[in-house]
Amino acid sequence: MPERETMERAREDAREGKSPSTQAGEFVREEIDHIREGKHGARNTKQAIAIGLSKARRAGVKLPPPDPSRTSANTRKKARQDSIRGQRKTKPSAKRSRATMAALKHEGHSAASPAALARQAHQSAAARGKKNRVEAARKAARTRKRSRTS
Repeated sequence: MPERETMERAREDAREGKSPSTQAGEFVREEIDHIREGKHGARNTKQAIAIGLSKARRAGVKLPPPDPSRTSANTRKKARQDSIRGQRKTKPSAKRSRATMAALKHEGHSAASPAALARQAHQSAAARGKKNRVEAARKAARTRKRSRTS
């Protein structure tokens, strides 16, 4: 279950009209924090991000399904299940939750290190291609918050 502050930050992002991926970023940030705090671990950075996205979908963030060319059928199926779970409010199985947490406690904490996150970001950007990166940089420049000089 996501923390109340995370839910509030995500809702605030939604009210401000920010994209679903920005809203989901709050859940991913929470997951990275949990790993850094030692609450549990993750096998790798990609798993930590996946857990955060799953939580976001279950919390009702309208994230688009993952790209079919870059993900397995199992991943897409899980994303669909999470989105459906986000629409209906059923309590997760306590036994399954405990089992998942027990398994994650055995994993390491280096998945949330700054170096691991940077490596994941670079790999992800490279996989998206040059044209996409150029477009993202242009949008960042266009929508950058300007500091007021008085």
